[in-house]
Amino acid sequence: MGKFTLLAVRFLLAFAFLAVLFWRRLLHIDRRTLLSGLAMGGIYFCVMTAELTALKTVETSTVSFVTNTAVVIVPLIQAALSRRWLERRVLFGALACLLGMALLTLRGGLTLTPGVGYCILEAFLYSTAILVTDRLTHAGADPLLSGVVQVGFLGALALIASFLFETPHLPGSGTEWLVVLALALVCSGFGFTLQPVAQSGTTADHAALFCALNPFVAAALGAVCFHEHFGIVGQLGGALILAGIVVSCWPQKTG
Repeated sequence: MGKFTLLAVRFLLAFAFLAVLFWRRLLHIDRRTLLSGLAMGGIYFCVMTAELTALKTVETSTVSFVTNTAVVIVPLIQAALSRRWLERRVLFGALACLLGMALLTLRGGLTLTPGVGYCILEAFLYSTAILVTDRLTHAGADPLLSGVVQVGFLGALALIASFLFETPHLPGSGTEWLVVLALALVCSGFGFTLQPVAQSGTTADHAALFCALNPFVAAALGAVCFHEHFGIVGQLGGALILAGIVVSCWPQKTG
């Protein structure tokens, strides 16, 4: 399937599922929440387009690492926008997560290619999405409904792009449908929808740090489900990721 067709089927299926669950609340959505969802959906459409373009030529582990350098990009942008120095614990946590992800994913090194260029673009777009979501969810928009609208608008944009740049077609086998349904219900219906909800109760810096859990969880599931081994280096990388998150998010004493 073309990347836009895949995105369209995935996110429109997820939106249909969410619309059935939350149709009563959607009937009373306010203008601010609607606009917030549209803004986030537009940005994440760009994020996902860059990611799927990169995945055609770059290994999954490389895409995972470069994309999640958002753990460092977001705090740096936050510091620049607020004209303040980064807290030491935030800086230490971000760097520990970055090093941990490198140890966990970059077994063969990192070579600059056009595909990696798309990964870098995605990292900055993803960082922008985290920052925009942070602003909107703390500005009075309903985070859950914003997430639902985000999923629907992303799917609509992908559908338009699929007719403009591809020849759309539905999955052709039961296996393909299972994969698309897993992406729609678990990754989109759950992950994309609840990110604004999660970010409404934390900071953009902390939200970015938890991005580092993506390669860690993927490696852990690979070890459990497929008996993959990532060795001592990979274990050290996972430990650094967890340590970075704990140090950065540990409550500070006041008074």
